[in-house]
Amino acid sequence: MKLVIGNKNYSSWSLRPWLLMRALDLPFEEELVPLYREDSKPRLLQHAPSGRVPALHDGTLVVWDSLAIVEYLAEQYPGVAVWPRDTEARAHARSICAEMHSGFTALRSHMPMNLRASHPGKGQTPAVLADIARIDDIWQDCRRRHALEGPYLFGEFSAADAFYAPVVTRFVTYQVPLTELGDEYVETLRGLPAMQEWYTAALQETERIEASEPYA
Repeated sequence: MKLVIGNKNYSSWSLRPWLLMRALDLPFEEELVPLYREDSKPRLLQHAPSGRVPALHDGTLVVWDSLAIVEYLAEQYPGVAVWPRDTEARAHARSICAEMHSGFTALRSHMPMNLRASHPGKGQTPAVLADIARIDDIWQDCRRRHALEGPYLFGEFSAADAFYAPVVTRFVTYQVPLTELGDEYVETLRGLPAMQEWYTAALQETERIEASEPYA
């Protein structure tokens, strides 16, 4: 398989399937297309009809959109716990991933992902604070339910953690205060070797996307 992604410093959508595949040791090749250049759109259209990242190529098949990619991987690797193994936990995980996939627009708008930056306190509008509180509630609920099964949202690392990974980076960049369980989860995900690998690569990038630098 080949996974097409955007800039690691900025592309939250790319991080999700990349982190999932790397953390679960699913084999893939990576192709990075820098975003917001004059040739970005034509290049992306060569990889996916949406002209966006991420896109997963498996032979002649192309799967685009991070959630569709995750579901495809779950089908292709039934022996790997892409989703939690328990039926109820799996349904819960899908629900919180769908909520992240379609919601939290205030957080996305006012706290764009930017691993190289540090903007403590920036972007905390009332709508953003409401998004943060909801995410912290989700994390607390998951960790209380699955504390005995492991350190991630559903005990074992799963797609749910991959979907909330970009939020973890935002909370670090903007130094967002959280509950104790929320802070513990941030540190847990930051310590994941695959997450550290992504961070290392992101910090070495030199491209700058102005749309993701509102507080520069």
